Amino acid sequence: MANMPQPLQIIDWKDMALNFDRTIYDFNATGKYWPMVWMDSTGKNFDQPVMGIYTAVGDVRQGKSHNKGMFHEALANMGSVLGATLVGLDKSKQNGLNYVGMLKNYFNKDTGWDIMMNNTAPEVALLGGGYGRDWWYDVYPNLLFYAIYDQYPQELDFDFMGKSIAEKFFKADSVLNGNYNYSYFDYGKMKPFKTQICAQPDAAAGHAYVLYAAYKKYGDPRYLKGAISSMKALESQQINPTYELLMPFGAYMAARMNAEQGTNFDVQKMLNWTFDGTAVCREGWGFLVGNWNGFDISGTVGSTVDHGGYAFLMNTFDAAWPLVPLVRYQQGYAHAIGKWMLNAVNASRLFYPQYMPKDHQTIPEYAAVTKGVIAYEGFAKSSTFDSLYQTLKAPVAQGDGPKWVPGQNPEVSQFSVYGSAHAGIFGSMVKNTEVNGILRLDLLATDFYRQDAYPTFLYYNPYHTAKSIFFKLPAAKVKKNRTDIYDLVSQKFIARNLASGSNVNIPALESVVLVCVPTGSVKTVQDNKLMFGGVVVDYSYKKN
Repeated sequence: MANMPQPLQIIDWKDMALNFDRTIYDFNATGKYWPMVWMDSTGKNFDQPVMGIYTAVGDVRQGKSHNKGMFHEALANMGSVLGATLVGLDKSKQNGLNYVGMLKNYFNKDTGWDIMMNNTAPEVALLGGGYGRDWWYDVYPNLLFYAIYDQYPQELDFDFMGKSIAEKFFKADSVLNGNYNYSYFDYGKMKPFKTQICAQPDAAAGHAYVLYAAYKKYGDPRYLKGAISSMKALESQQINPTYELLMPFGAYMAARMNAEQGTNFDVQKMLNWTFDGTAVCREGWGFLVGNWNGFDISGTVGSTVDHGGYAFLMNTFDAAWPLVPLVRYQQGYAHAIGKWMLNAVNASRLFYPQYMPKDHQTIPEYAAVTKGVIAYEGFAKSSTFDSLYQTLKAPVAQGDGPKWVPGQNPEVSQFSVYGSAHAGIFGSMVKNTEVNGILRLDLLATDFYRQDAYPTFLYYNPYHTAKSIFFKLPAAKVKKNRTDIYDLVSQKFIARNLASGSNVNIPALESVVLVCVPTGSVKTVQDNKLMFGGVVVDYSYKKN
């Protein structure tokens, strides 16, 4: 990947996420294909209405008047709630509605699975993903649930739902007993199955994430045992088992459990699987690298081989959720993650019609329908519609929506509501600095169920010369006592007794990871953990 991707333009992702929420969650929105939300009153699993949200603009299967209003996906609804929450909105009381509580309807107790699923009921399951066919679709809503539960710990019924999910995942791992080479797992019958869809052993990463979150939440040592067992199953794979969204969570769990629990999982192996595009079953799935006709597209996530490469917005957003906080637990990856994020954050604007040149879009004439907050589902090196848009040069912004219901879904279904819903992940962690190309990455933003931690930020310098940035202390810190700044990369304090901030030098093509430590905190070192005031600052500290 380029040290400094070109052309460089870092948009305000927090602003994008806030605008998405403001625009999408408008039941009175006007315009063709709007509004994008409706109320589903079928009362599946819980006797309450749930908000429906389109997967893609104009999808003919969705909306209040189709399929009883029941077809909407957890990946869109839960993703939008999480994204908005991460940028500071309270979705449990927004305009008199509790969108967090509505998510309970995806908890499929009526099916006996008793986990979060991608739809509220099997009647519409064949229209979406999962439901005993595609394992990651059944697992991923539960990672989303636990992230949201971390943000809304008091939400009614979330406690019993969280425990139910943890029990199901723990029992499933026990049944699998180290062998995750299946297409899906039936959490009602508690049996694994193989279908025409190839095996997805990276589901073990999803199990590990959920079980470790449950362990941190409830303290039940069985869940820690299950998380470790799941990780061992993942690590034992002989070939790259990457399928969709879950492998980055495996890398994160390896680093975090090594730091917190003293395990010895191979973080490098799982990062290689995540990035390299060497997946066998899902051929070429990984992180794209390249410059297409003057556009650096490196860092985006998807197929590295489909039509020369096909990147997806949601996959790119969601990879940052686990990979950015990974650096807290293993700071040796600061440069790699910092460089990747600069590339990914820069390239991801190209999914949006207002940032991609018109001659690289399949349907630029319909851009107004997105109201500036909905992106194309992805972009490819060449159009994946084998008889359409063939004259467009790479990168080609497009989406698969018209293929889902051939001849019926409109062209505008290439615009992805569900992918765009996850913009808050970038919005919560990415901020520009006064030096163009140097980003401030908040390592705590998506580090859910973490132990007490001081504010921690990663800065990567993409220049061939050293650069200086002004590190401004977080507002909460300024109000209190003075602060010392510890750099995780050099493993030393670089500033002391600050009231507001300090200039910080970043060496050429390197990174700093700055931790805000209250001045005067008592230092202790235990098991290679450097602590101040009883809070771990450095998980791999070596006494000089």
